[in-house]
Amino acid sequence: MSSLFSPIQLGHLQLNNRVAMAPMTRARIQNAQDAADENTAIYYQQRASAGLLTTEGSPISRQGQGFLYIPGIYNRQHVHGWQQTTKAVHEKGGKIFIQLWHVGRMSHTSLQPEGQSPVSSVDTQANGTCFAFDENGEAGRVAVSSARGLTVAEIKDVIADYVKAAKYAIDAGFDGVEIHAANGYLIEQFINAGINTRSDSYGAQTIDNRLRFALEVTDAVCNAIGSDRTGIRISPFGRFSDMPAFDDEELTWTTLGQELATRNLAYVHLNNQDVPDGSTTLPDGFVEKFRAAYKGVLMIAGGFDKSSAERYLSTGMVDMVAFGRPYIGNPDLVERMANGWPLNESIREFFYGGDNRGYIDYPYYQQK
Repeated sequence: MSSLFSPIQLGHLQLNNRVAMAPMTRARIQNAQDAADENTAIYYQQRASAGLLTTEGSPISRQGQGFLYIPGIYNRQHVHGWQQTTKAVHEKGGKIFIQLWHVGRMSHTSLQPEGQSPVSSVDTQANGTCFAFDENGEAGRVAVSSARGLTVAEIKDVIADYVKAAKYAIDAGFDGVEIHAANGYLIEQFINAGINTRSDSYGAQTIDNRLRFALEVTDAVCNAIGSDRTGIRISPFGRFSDMPAFDDEELTWTTLGQELATRNLAYVHLNNQDVPDGSTTLPDGFVEKFRAAYKGVLMIAGGFDKSSAERYLSTGMVDMVAFGRPYIGNPDLVERMANGWPLNESIREFFYGGDNRGYIDYPYYQQK
């Protein structure tokens, strides 16, 4: 029976435990280059006892950005910035993947190159907000802008941006990359039949067409850096970013699982999203169905604590469990869970933006 604290082989890596730190936007970058900095390195190094760290989403291009003050991975300045983090994590014996992010329609013209419209699978506008500049140039929550559908040629350009970002990630010292295909961002805007009404080979007629972009991105990244350095995060049945329900939803996701199973990836990461009533979005029995479709290393995130994580691992449904909010307040989360030590509260006021409060100042547990 697997335990949270037992080792696991993940692609080319031997991990010390099955605890992952989930990707979480923190919006702490305060330089004009949007480059990871010294405090980024401290933040991740503090949490290096996790079996695997996954960074906050890192845009693969200016076009892919949907949030202010986040570190990118699309130029050499970003590579140099992230090298501080990977060096710091590796010095502590940790392993770290970077999450490659393109938000698609969940953006605003103030974040886009030359104030252009965001892009998506089709001409669309989400009912949602992003963190950008308002009409007065002030940073804050604003309604996302209307997006235009990518042409086929532009889709190929975006895939090339993923490849370039993946190569930059390896140059920066990352152990691998996680493709962000969850939470209603660009890749899911192609997968979701409630949004994608295209009539071409990337369109709504078939599941295969709607999965084409996700799989082409995955294959291109695998070819560039190796499948054993490539993971992907998905959020089946997720409703973040104005994602609607659609027909054949379960079959769409299990078909994707079957396709990903042929790629020999480092892992697939299921995000079981929290919803306001305190529940999560994956229907009962779905994880078992996805596990039947996907036999590789399977990770899950979604409001877990030590007890519920151990239950999932003991059934064999998943191989790793990712923790999000508990890692904000507990840099030594692995040690706290392993020893039964109490957890610090993660203070919501400091989740996004600001200075180092609630970022790199949470204490390690001190035994009395």
